[in-house]
Formats: sequence, C-alpha cells, structure tokens
Amino acid sequence: MTTETLARTPLHALHLELGARMVPFAGYDMPVQYPLGVMKEHLHTRAQAGLFDVSHMGQILLRGAEAAAALETLVPVDIIDLPAGMQRYALFTDAEGGILDDLMVANTGDALFVVVNAACKEQDLAHLRAHIGARCQIESLFESRALLALQGPAAANVLARLAPEVAKMTFMQFAAVRLLGVDCYVSRSGYTGEDGFEISVPAEHAETLARSLLAEPEVQPIGLGARDSLRLEAGLCLYGHDMSSATTPVQASLLWAISKARRADGARAGGFPGAERIFAQQREGVASKRVGLLPQERVPVREGAEIVDADGQVIGQVSSGGFGPTLGAPVAMGYLASAHAAPDSTVWAVVRGKRVPMKVAKTPFVPQRYYRG
Repeated sequence: MTTETLARTPLHALHLELGARMVPFAGYDMPVQYPLGVMKEHLHTRAQAGLFDVSHMGQILLRGAEAAAALETLVPVDIIDLPAGMQRYALFTDAEGGILDDLMVANTGDALFVVVNAACKEQDLAHLRAHIGARCQIESLFESRALLALQGPAAANVLARLAPEVAKMTFMQFAAVRLLGVDCYVSRSGYTGEDGFEISVPAEHAETLARSLLAEPEVQPIGLGARDSLRLEAGLCLYGHDMSSATTPVQASLLWAISKARRADGARAGGFPGAERIFAQQREGVASKRVGLLPQERVPVREGAEIVDADGQVIGQVSSGGFGPTLGAPVAMGYLASAHAAPDSTVWAVVRGKRVPMKVAKTPFVPQRYYRG
C-alpha cells in the first residue's frame, strides 16, 4: 500500500506539522513517533500527560429497544445490565470460541456506543449487520468522528480546564461532555495503564480540540511506538498479536472479561458464539495460555521468538515484546505450555540462535493507576 492510498485521520496535517515520523498502520498513515522520541514520549505519558490520535479505530452506534439483548448474542459480556453512563470491555467470539476482536461498549442512555479495532472495523461492522442488523439500527461513525486519547496522571487536571465535570468521573464512566462548545463523548479509560480519557469528537472539530490540549504545558503528542510500549508494560493485549481467532478468552487469560451473568452458572449463561468450548476449557483447563515474561538479560525479545524449556524443547512463542522504559528492562508476553506457566518459572527465548532466560511474571508489569474514586 503506497502512502497515497493510505487513509488519513482528521489530524494528519497536524502530525506532519508537529514533525511526526509517519508509518502505515491498519491501512492508515499514522505517527509512530514525534521529535521527542519513543522513550521520552513513553516516560512523559507516565509522568504527565500524552495525547494520542486513535481516530483510525472504528466508532459505531447501536440504537433500539433490543440493541443490548442483540449485542449479547455476539459477546460473552453483560450488556443488558450495563448502566447508563458506564462502559465495558467486550470480545466478539466465533463458533469455536476464538476471539474475532476486542472492543469497548458504552451505554449512552439512548444507544450503545461501540469502539472496535482499526484493522477489524469493516469486518466488525459487517458482523454486526449480518447477525443483529434486523434487531437494532447500526450506524457507522467511521468517517464522521475522530477519537483522541489523553493519558497520564495530569490528564484529569488538563481536561477539567475545558470541562470541570470530568474530574468527578471514575474509571470506565462515560458521559456526553461539551468541549470548546462541541458535543463530545468522553470515557475515563485508555490503553496505557494510566488514568486518562478517550474523547470522541466530530471529525471537523478534532484538530481544534487537539491543538487546545497540546497547548497545555503538561501535554505532549505521543505516537504508536510509545502507545505499544505503554500497553505492553500494562499487560494489555493487542489484537492480532496477543489474541486472535486462534485463541479463546481462556487461552488469552481474559476470563475476567466474561461477565458473571454470562458464565456457565450465570443468570444468562452462554448464548454467545463458542460458549460451550469456552466453558469446557474453564472446567478442564487449556494446553497453553498467555503469560507475562521478563527477560533476564538486556536483550529485547520480539514477537515470534520461540520459547523453549531447559532441554531445548519448544513450549511456546512470544506474542509481544520490547523494551519497557518505565521498568528500564525488556518485557514480553507470550503463549506458554500450561505446565511451564507458573509465576517465577524460568524459560528461554531463542533470539538469533541464542537462548535468553526469562522469568514467567504476573501482569501488569507496572502498577495500573486507573482512577476509581
């Protein structure tokens, strides 16, 4: 795909003005870093506040009296009892229990607001229309809205200068908020492990809002490079890497994302694609699962590296890996044979023919700092 054929977000011109290095990502021309550099962008977000352009992600509205019940037929999550003004993490599963995508679902009061991954958004929209299009109205906001993420310990103070009411929001709350006179959707959530907000704004107002936030002394623009290292330190999955249609929520260590009401003993047990296989795995266990990994040498261990035991037998594969600037050390996640997956177990990654020792570790690698009130 050439630069000319890549899609552009409403902030594309601003990224160029700010000196971003642009790369193709999910069909878009996206900023991977700014002149500050990935390491400093990462540390700035942990210390103050970073502004991310995530407008390439897909925003969708579901309307109608049956929207919540309809969406529940596609996800293992309690949507019917999701209170107005709250959002929840969800997974689209297939008939085998594999993960088709992960998403956020918010109850606006009169609709469900859904955010899906950029690389999956067209297939997710088609999936919704094919399976529940007869039960609710499905409106794509792909072209009409942008999405910004303001992340870091100073994020609340910064955004409260534009809308004081956001300071009272807690983790996973969602609200309609006027910013600079424009109607926006704001959630107190994000993909960094830090406190912060995601802001859905009409596309034509995105640049004005971004410039206003970047004018605040605590805020720096942050690219995809630091977004990846931040989410990796926070132990958060990246679709297509740490989970896919080849992995179930049980294998991906995402059991927490299956709501109590939808579990085998829940009030509305099952009723989503692949439920029986997922429930069987819960009962019987799985051969391999996602774990955190801490390389014991200062060698970055990248996605795709084989993991072996003391005898050199292959027992897994790295799904995400890189350097963790907050930790000052390499970090990784991967799929590992369950017999070797106990915390503090030693395994080895094969990097350019050399064995690098790694300790199995619990995630997140850095403390999450979501604001729970």
